[in-house]
Amino acid sequence: MPHRKTAIAVPEDVLRAVDRAAHDRGESRSRYITRVLKAAVRARRDVEITRRLNELFEAEDAARGQRRDAAGLDRVGTDWDDERW
Repeated sequence: MPHRKTAIAVPEDVLRAVDRAAHDRGESRSRYITRVLKAAVRARRDVEITRRLNELFEAEDAARGQRRDAAGLDRVGTDWDDERW
């Protein structure tokens, strides 16, 4: 993946903390910041996915469909008390 340089202004105390954390992990400042930014982007994406799934499953028509599907699977499924599986 190609890299692109950028310049940002960071308070000195934050930059010192980043440098210490990167050093403790044996990483360069750039690698550390990149890893932290990727985690932040992933967390934001995951929150959005969760929000959308919650909206979907809160919908009454989706809940009815899920109950119907679960009942159908129960009718054709194996008795969970049967330990041969």
